[in-house]
Amino acid sequence: QVRLVESGGGLAQAGGSLRLSCQSSGSLFRTNPVGWYRQAPGKQREFVASVTATNNTNYADSVKGRFTISRGNTKYTANLQMNNLKPGDTAVYYCYIQWSPVVWGQGTLVTVSS
Repeated sequence: QVRLVESGGGLAQAGGSLRLSCQSSGSLFRTNPVGWYRQAPGKQREFVASVTATNNTNYADSVKGRFTISRGNTKYTANLQMNNLKPGDTAVYYCYIQWSPVVWGQGTLVTVSS
């Protein structure tokens, strides 16, 4: 069974930075698109960023120019560098693997204070 483990969430001030990491135990992570969604309190889960096996990236308009997604050297990890954070970025961030069904991590909380 494929597992995803996120780390790196926490508290940051507006304008600050955080780096999320996602580590997997299965080969699906290496061959399929992976990325992050986020869910703020009282809101639906929304797409943040993704990266394919060939390192093509895609971003939500709300994070373009501030967030950068990348795959780690081991190909079983992915990172989300979040810069110039805003209070609106506060949410639980979920790592995922694009598969049927989608594989989700347990989520990590990011809180941005103004």
